[in-house]
Amino acid sequence: MARAVSIPRKIVNTAAGWAIGLLIFFPILWIAVLSFKSEGDAILAPLDVLASAWTFESYGLVQSRSDYFGHFWNSVIISLGSTALGLLVAVPAAWAMAFVPGRRTKDVLLWMLSTKMLPPVGVLLPIYLICQQLGLLDTRVALVAVMMMVNLPIIVWMLYTYFREIPADILEAARMDGAGLREEVLFVLLPMAVPGIASTMLLNIILAWNEAFWTLNLTAADAAPLTAFIASYSSPEGLFYAKLSAASLMAIAPILIMGWFSQKQLVRGLTFGAVK
Repeated sequence: MARAVSIPRKIVNTAAGWAIGLLIFFPILWIAVLSFKSEGDAILAPLDVLASAWTFESYGLVQSRSDYFGHFWNSVIISLGSTALGLLVAVPAAWAMAFVPGRRTKDVLLWMLSTKMLPPVGVLLPIYLICQQLGLLDTRVALVAVMMMVNLPIIVWMLYTYFREIPADILEAARMDGAGLREEVLFVLLPMAVPGIASTMLLNIILAWNEAFWTLNLTAADAAPLTAFIASYSSPEGLFYAKLSAASLMAIAPILIMGWFSQKQLVRGLTFGAVK
């Protein structure tokens, strides 16, 4: 039986939730405000910034200086490509670890997770040299492969957790009905794990979209995604706050919109199996 909550406590909890939400969202809100100001107004005191004139000047300058849609499509291809490749590798791996575990399964999972603790700069040189030798520098292929390997431990761990919540008896029943391994995975396991797979996919897209270290070090122009597009407005001559804010908002807007419309699916997937 649910515990009754008093009205004053509900009001306090709601106010605290809104306060925390606004605090987290405030940097994005302030970036949005600065993006509609001129460079001269963007460096004023906060109250003066709000009182200054609003303009689309920075957006026009950013679009005329940079190929936004070129960077945008690079981000889309890299994010979706690394996600698809990661799921292609992770689904069989997570299935084997969840339903055919060995003595070292947990050790392998912990080892995979420990690779996320390695600073990326520690493996930058060998990966850079490999890409250079293969002629893959500044290509989408290299970034798709690197993003897949960087996020693969998280994908495997999440899918393993979701697969573990699926009763093994259901898969056993499918085998008794004559289903082979391919039918078992494609027509029984994957449909039951759709919420978990969807949330894993969304999280991986967000991680790949926001990745800056590898995109800045392995690209120059042709394959540069939106993270490089943002970085191009931070120069030795100084920070151009209005243009940088406009570029940042243009870069994060697609992922914010996607997250807004898929939040129910994401929450459902992330809480998959939490309540019996």
